[in-house]
Amino acid sequence: MSTRLFLDTNVMLDLLGERIPYYDAIAKVATLADKGQITMVVSALSFATVSYFLTKFENAEKAKEKLRKFRIISEICSLDELIIEKGLNSNFSDFEDSLQYFSALKADCCLLITRNGKDFKASQIPVMTAEEYLASIKKK
Repeated sequence: MSTRLFLDTNVMLDLLGERIPYYDAIAKVATLADKGQITMVVSALSFATVSYFLTKFENAEKAKEKLRKFRIISEICSLDELIIEKGLNSNFSDFEDSLQYFSALKADCCLLITRNGKDFKASQIPVMTAEEYLASIKKK
């Protein structure tokens, strides 16, 4: 079974929006997923959020095409009533972050990739940036 990494929305947007200086590291992570070396997991919520932001900077069809290609190399986890309930009753200050976190747990991810690690202080799984993750696997 491959390593299951959960990508926070901001990291997915870094990749699909090619946001510098974050793009290179997450693109390398995506390449690992494309090669089948890891599994990238994202919330269904992230697809909607990323689509919204991408269409602010490019046309809707180009945004959809990027999402279609991303879908091929990622796994989408469902956002259900239990995750919503956990998020509403959690100590997270940001509701969206709580949904991401509980989605990662439900999808059996062993790591959460984000640029906002401070938002996941109480995480039961490791939280890293894409750069930190790449550095960690180089050491192995």
